[in-house]
Amino acid sequence: MAKTARMPKKKCCQDKPRCRRCPLRALAEGTLPPGYTVKKRRLVKLDKADKVLAKSTRKAA
Repeated sequence: MAKTARMPKKKCCQDKPRCRRCPLRALAEGTLPPGYTVKKRRLVKLDKADKVLAKSTRKAA
């Protein structure tokens, strides 16, 4: 029986070593699903990546 691929978690838990579903690990291994990226340790869709980044910088200011 083959293992099924699972979506990465929505947010990185910052454990060391990285868990199997970590979005940062998936990004490094090149196994992120098409149309997704990682911004500020969060899994986001490419269309909304700029909005997430702008929202997070607005909170910090």
